[in-house]
Amino acid sequence: MKSRIQIGTVGALVAILMAAAPARAQVGENLGLLNPNLATEEQLAALPGLDAAAIGALMEARPFLRMADLHAVVAEHVGPEGHEAVYRALFVPIDLNDVTDDEILLIPGVGNRMLHEFEEYRPYAALAQFHREIGKYVDDEELARLAQYVYVRIDLNTASEEAILSIPGVGARMQHEFEEYRPYTSMAEFRREIGKYVDEDEVERLARYVEIR
Repeated sequence: MKSRIQIGTVGALVAILMAAAPARAQVGENLGLLNPNLATEEQLAALPGLDAAAIGALMEARPFLRMADLHAVVAEHVGPEGHEAVYRALFVPIDLNDVTDDEILLIPGVGNRMLHEFEEYRPYAALAQFHREIGKYVDDEELARLAQYVYVRIDLNTASEEAILSIPGVGARMQHEFEEYRPYTSMAEFRREIGKYVDEDEVERLARYVEIR
């Protein structure tokens, strides 16, 4: 029979290995939240509080590289009382390690207490860390809702296929292009190579989800 010390040691080793295992998907699973950089005019028209002028302004201003950029446009067309309804349906995912307090507070249902929890565990090495830490404070359903709004940048040279495909708007073809040019030595190289397939705005939209470690 194994001693308590042996069992404890094995348990600790398993915990360490699980923590060290690379997370696969690094962008929260989408449960219906629209990305303003990818949404069609028809999809935007179905959202609460957006009139034709707001939709036109959104289409004209994209790509939005930060949530603050989207909010600046929305605030011109929707009163403060309508912001939450819009952001329950439309949001620019935020980089957990590069986001302002104001951007975090735009997530519906997030107040100062949860803002503190978001920030307490920085830097996030993986989205799994967000799930583990924020899951201490909310139930599974709320955790899944919050995860839609966030991401952790993936390492271009080691990211799994699943992690690359979790980037909004990336399909199998672009996933192949991401991998074809490994190893990347700089973000300039990424922009140059991926710029062969998409325009400059799309390159910048994709670049916000990746890094070289």
